[in-house]
Amino acid sequence: MIRKGSQADVPFMRSMLAHAYAWRVNQFEAEIPLTRYVDNWGRPGDVAVVATEGGHRVGAAWFRMFRDNEPAYGFVDEQTPELTIAIVPSRRGHGLGQELLDGLLARARKEEHQQVSLSVEADSPAVGFYERNGFERTGELHGGLVMKRSL
Repeated sequence: MIRKGSQADVPFMRSMLAHAYAWRVNQFEAEIPLTRYVDNWGRPGDVAVVATEGGHRVGAAWFRMFRDNEPAYGFVDEQTPELTIAIVPSRRGHGLGQELLDGLLARARKEEHQQVSLSVEADSPAVGFYERNGFERTGELHGGLVMKRSL
């Protein structure tokens, strides 16, 4: 089941950062801390969806807006929300990523965003997933591939 995320999901989302950005886990003290994706959750423009099975959270997808002076890894501009998707390892490969992405993109359209962006490791299998879902490579930033999708 996919449901709207809430403030109560922030600890789960924080724990999922290591899954979403496994390629950056050793960079928690990097110039852009991964916690930037969840710190002070609830700002205008913060949107999340959560996948649950048997009452347990098994995945989450969210987006938030970043500023020029505090960009994130997939930063495009101040009008483009950057998304994050993570699924617990035991539930990967069962279609949850697609369900979460579909739910989050629907929310982005409802919020009237023109596009969304993300950052992914260039050799990650997720690149193909995102390309199949209409994301295009726009360049590299901070060691990751930046992709965006028009809505």
